[in-house]
Amino acid sequence: MNDDQPFLSDEDQQLRDQLKALLQEHADLDASIEALGHMPIPDQLRIARLKRKKLALRDEIVKIEDRILPDIIA
Repeated sequence: MNDDQPFLSDEDQQLRDQLKALLQEHADLDASIEALGHMPIPDQLRIARLKRKKLALRDEIVKIEDRILPDIIA
C-alpha cells in the first residue's frame, strides 16, 4: 500500500479535478489576453471581457481551494 498519498473521498477528488480544470482555463485566458494585447490594434472590449471572466474564474478557484483546505483555528 502506498502511504505517500492520503485517501481522498470522491467529493475531494471531484473538487481537485474541478480545480485543475479551472486553473487550466484561467491559464488559457491569461495567454489569450496576453496575445490580444500584442496585436497591432488590440480589441480592448474583448480584452476587458476576458479579464472579467478571468476574475470570475479566480473567485471560483478560491472557493474550491477553501473547500479543499478549510481554515483551521488553532
